[in-house]
Order: sequence, then C-alpha cells, then structure tokens
Amino acid sequence: MKQDESSKITQGRFVSKITRNTLALIMAGGRGSRLKHLTAWRAKPAVPFGGKFRIIDFPLSNCINSGIRKVGILTQYKAHSLLGHIQNGWSFLRAEFGEFIELMPAQQRITENWYVGTADAVYQNIDIIRSHGAEYVLILAGDHIYKMDYGTMIAAHVESDADMTIGCIEVPIEQAKAFGVMSVSEDWRVTAFAEKPDNPDLMPGSTTIALASMGIYVFNTKFLCEQLIRDADTPGSEHDFGKNIIPHAIDKYRVFGYSFRDVQTGGNGYWRDVGTVDSFWESNVELAGITPELNLYDNEWPIWTYQEQLPPAKFIFDDDGRRGMAVDSLVSGGCVISGAEVKGSVLFSMVRINSFSNIEASVILPNVEIGRHCRIKKAIIDKGCVIPEGTIIGEDPEKDAERFYVSENGVVLVTPEMLDQEYRHVR
Repeated sequence: MKQDESSKITQGRFVSKITRNTLALIMAGGRGSRLKHLTAWRAKPAVPFGGKFRIIDFPLSNCINSGIRKVGILTQYKAHSLLGHIQNGWSFLRAEFGEFIELMPAQQRITENWYVGTADAVYQNIDIIRSHGAEYVLILAGDHIYKMDYGTMIAAHVESDADMTIGCIEVPIEQAKAFGVMSVSEDWRVTAFAEKPDNPDLMPGSTTIALASMGIYVFNTKFLCEQLIRDADTPGSEHDFGKNIIPHAIDKYRVFGYSFRDVQTGGNGYWRDVGTVDSFWESNVELAGITPELNLYDNEWPIWTYQEQLPPAKFIFDDDGRRGMAVDSLVSGGCVISGAEVKGSVLFSMVRINSFSNIEASVILPNVEIGRHCRIKKAIIDKGCVIPEGTIIGEDPEKDAERFYVSENGVVLVTPEMLDQEYRHVR
C-alpha cells in the first residue's frame, strides 16, 4: 500500500491497541563527543535543552503522547545525570496498569562485553524484551529534538505487512552524507541503504533531496529477535542497525520507509540532531524567535519533564543604563535579571544576571551567575558557572580561544572547569 493510500489511518493522533501493544526502547547510552565539554559529565540525552528540558524528554514525551506506555531506556556512558532526571521526572506511570519506564543499563546480561553497538545493546536485553510480550518494538534514538506521533508510523507498519519500518526525513543531498540514506520504490519499500555514503542516492523524483534515516525503527518483535540473534552470531559484524541489521534485511524481508511529515502543514517535520556545539546553540536560540519551527507552546502535544519547584522569573531596576529586561528571549523559573539586558537568548532555571551586563544570542544553562559589567555574545555557558565581574565573551575569538572552546562558527562554550571552578551542579 502506498503511503498516500494509507493516509486515512495515519492522519492525526493514532492511539489504539497497536500502540498499547508496543514496547519502545530508547537508545540513551551515547557519549555525544561532538558536543565537546557539554558531555564531559553527562550523556548526550541528559544535556539540557530549550530552557527547562533535557534532550531525552522529547522522545519520551512522544511516547506518552502517542499512547505508548511501555518504555525501556538503554544507558551506558556517564548516566548519573540521566538516571537522576528519569527518576525525578518520569516515575509517574503505574505498574499495575501495565505501564512503565524501565532503566536498562549495560550489565553484561548475555555476554561479557558492555554495549558495543546499537544492535548489540538491544540484543543484550533480548530476554527482557521477550518477557514484556509486546507484538511490536519501537527503537528510538534518545538524542534528537522533534515531535512525532509514533502511532501513525506503527499503523503504517501494520498496514504494509512489514517486518521492519524505518522512519526517514527529507534532507538536502549535500547534508545526506552525515546520515544513513535509503532508496525506496514507489510503494516505499526500501531497496537500498547506506550508512553515511560518499555519494547518497536521491529521493525518487528529486534532483536535490535524499531520504535520511531518523534512527527510528519499528519491528515485529519475533522478527527483531531473530535478526539480533543472527547478527550476534555473525563474525565481523559491528552489531549496528544501520551498518548490519538493515542492509541484511532489505534483500530478504519486507522493509519499508516511513516519511516523517508535519501533521498540521503536511511538509517536512521538524527534526534536529543537536550533535555539535553549533547545532546545539542554533537550535536553542531559534526557540527565542517569533515563530520558531519547534512550537513548545503546543497544548495538543506537550513536552513533559521534571518540574522543579521554583519562584517566577524576576526583572528588577528601571533606570537608564540599569534596566532589568529581556527581549526575544526565553527566561525560565527562578531567574533574576537585575539591571541587565538580555536579547535573543535562552535562560535556563536559576540564572542570575547582575547589573550593567549585556547578554545577546546566548544559551545560559541552569544555576549560572553572571557578575556586573559583563558582555556575553553568541555563547553557551554551562551549568553552575560563575562568570566574574567585567568578563567579555564573544567579541575577540583569539582571546576566547585562549580560555574557552570556540566552535567552527564562532560559538563560545564556557564550562566551570575552564574558569578553574568546581562543578557544583553535576546533573
């Protein structure tokens, strides 16, 4: 069945027996090394995003909003921050109703190795997967920013009588080299798949667009287990979904693509891999715009997270040259802007900015204090930093590079360690 022919079942919210019979597994063990010092003490899915959230809140919220209430989170790298966030903010599901968010750390259940690939991570929990008895398994990356109704994808998987379905998004051909790229037939059956190819295949009917994998897969549970066992027994395999599982499956089984679309506009859905310092800064600062692509104020699709009990944001002093104000910015609870000016920035919780300072186009993570007479532009200030009085960041790249990390596009990343300060807030 073509995707346009199945639109009747895949439009809007699709919460049904199908989603209730699905187990979601979120891959949340990644190091996220391209985020540099932001992941020195935390896994990438635990990195703060959007003023009050963590990156993992987005796939978790998608699960809850899609009616999927059986969720496993696979953790490995520096998981302390992530585990604390899940325990504090995601413990509201009721086990007596068959609902759960289950932490699945690397624990050598089947082999003597830690997780050595995405497929191996799932394989090492195969006994847990079987014990839950779900008919479908939804595998998700825990480090992407997007809003998606997984129910429509699972419904398309069932309608296509697929063994496996791959979520995909349209990307410009010049960007496709960074992704797994698939070729599909007219009925969206996957005919080829290449991981980060030098010469990506074009989407049918296009001269500029390729279909990139989102790292989202739907499997029939029995089929998934069969493929994981086969791959585990294959000498030389890297035990990776993109490199091993998918290429083997497309020649022998029914593997389909599913195009991620915006439900309201019908266009390409919003999806960001905030995997670099530049993309992390850009995706956050975009949210301070008038009409950002990612709508955090959507009551139909809320993003859930751990809600700290904090006082309202406060703006004080109204004198010329010393006016507490923020324009085109997101300001979270507990912030105090004391006679300072903030423009085009994102302030996470419990940030204090003191008098005569100017903050522009910056992302200030929680529990930061910025002294008087500071000028900060195009920067990311990590959690717990205390910026000394008179500090200037973002005006002289050479001086910034002597003290801090400066990205290819000139974003300055500042951490407590760079300021010779202790990490007061590891989480």
